[in-house]
Amino acid sequence: MNKQEKIKILTDLIKIRSVNGNELAISEYIAALFKKRNIAVKIDRFDDTRANLIAEIGKPSSKGALCFTGHQDTVAVAERDEWEHAPFSGQVIDGKIYGRGAADMKSGLAAQVITLIELVEEQHDFNGIVRFVATAGEEYGAQGAYRLSSQGITQDIGALVVGEPTSGQIIYAHSGSLNYQIKSYGKSAHSSRPAQGINAISGLVKFINAEQTLFDDAPADPFLGHVQHSVTMIKGGQQVNSIPSYAELYGNIRPTKRFDNEQIIERIRNKIKRINHEGLFQLEFSIVHNFYPIGTSPNNSFVKLAQKIASEQYTDREIDLKTINGATDASVFIQSKPDMPVIILGPDAWKVAHQTNEYTTVDSYLKTIEIYKKIALSFFSKQLVLQSV
Repeated sequence: MNKQEKIKILTDLIKIRSVNGNELAISEYIAALFKKRNIAVKIDRFDDTRANLIAEIGKPSSKGALCFTGHQDTVAVAERDEWEHAPFSGQVIDGKIYGRGAADMKSGLAAQVITLIELVEEQHDFNGIVRFVATAGEEYGAQGAYRLSSQGITQDIGALVVGEPTSGQIIYAHSGSLNYQIKSYGKSAHSSRPAQGINAISGLVKFINAEQTLFDDAPADPFLGHVQHSVTMIKGGQQVNSIPSYAELYGNIRPTKRFDNEQIIERIRNKIKRINHEGLFQLEFSIVHNFYPIGTSPNNSFVKLAQKIASEQYTDREIDLKTINGATDASVFIQSKPDMPVIILGPDAWKVAHQTNEYTTVDSYLKTIEIYKKIALSFFSKQLVLQSV
């Protein structure tokens, strides 16, 4: 596949509008590429416009499958008037490819597709399965990943590469992300007689004050550091002269492997019980999204392999081992296989993901394809002995 063909695949994907959905159109485009080359592919459709896709090449190995994964959806386009290049045009200008999803993460997705195609076209003989998994809904709820996980997609995976934009850096650990809601119930009354009511907002204030120090004693994770947490949204009251009978808030917490999702949930529930016992209002806690942290040792042989290969491709930058406070579909997949080595590795430019004038660079995109191919070929080498996470 020549350079222009590779660029066209990416620009075609950018032109398909998959803002928080419409993944079926992406899956059908990718499936057509694979079928043209006799690569086994399956579209896992679960709604009118929603779908996952699974493709694989090779044959079973004792090391398990090497899986490349990426999501097909993008975030919405905000501030459209500030885009210098139309967000769904896939314009290529001065070595950059512009558009929503160019970085996050249609460039990584396209690179993974081309990796399988070129491994077949170049007739590489490797003893193992290389699998490609394209998911739906990662940007809001990871519906596709949860669906695939329930179908047993991880059972034979020996290592996982997530193609999110990292600018070539190797991410070996990332936090989880737990979104929650707290509802507060009180009793309405006229504001001239507040004692006759129960102020639901006061219940939220009790929790907000407690939340500021709720995780102060949580142990720091050796890779991810301390648990990060914030109250991010609050709603309450209907008019200025009434005591509100209902109010709600939303918060986000970034769990670590050292202080994980279950521990965080237990602590919040215990705090809610104490607040309810002490006050007249009643608080209710519920989980909105629950993504788990991942962490593979930076000394893991798979992590080191990826760093070595990426460093050989990138001569314009230092390739480091890093951690982030984001979350990916790996947060879902590791729940059913917690010891699976995982890395996040993708092209430019992670600083512009979700931003106006999002872009990737042609050079990094092409380099990522070569990196993925070399990882696939090296993974099944007898010299690579996988270590536990």
